[in-house]
Amino acid sequence: MQTVLRRFRDVLSDMLLLGFLAGYASAPTRAAGPPPCFPSLATPPNIVIIVSDDLGYADLGVQGCRDIPTPRIDSIATNGIRFTSGYVTAPVCSPSRAALLTGRYQQRFGHETNPGTLLEKSPIFGLPLSETTLGDRFKNLNYKTG
Repeated sequence: MQTVLRRFRDVLSDMLLLGFLAGYASAPTRAAGPPPCFPSLATPPNIVIIVSDDLGYADLGVQGCRDIPTPRIDSIATNGIRFTSGYVTAPVCSPSRAALLTGRYQQRFGHETNPGTLLEKSPIFGLPLSETTLGDRFKNLNYKTG
């Protein structure tokens, strides 16, 4: 029964975060104040997004790794909300991170590959400065971003 409840919590958490992020990624810029999903909170919750490259399922202690200790990440997973099913929009890091930051498929703004020698010389390569990012959205809600 505990396993079923834990799985239900994980799935529900996944849906809530995706809805939360999708709403902010697609919502028009609005005046500062508490986010609409937390109207009664004087202080909005902290949000931390951790992105890692080539992290396998059992590479963290919380996922079963025994040879490399990861106590801080394990603590975040144990005491926070844990998302166990993540998908990316590209098999390489730069375009998929651009999609995460903007809430849009990277093909929609022409960022489909990692930088390379020839591409780095192009003045139009990379994430266009005209794209609105999660950082922009959160700054509009009085969050400190970094």
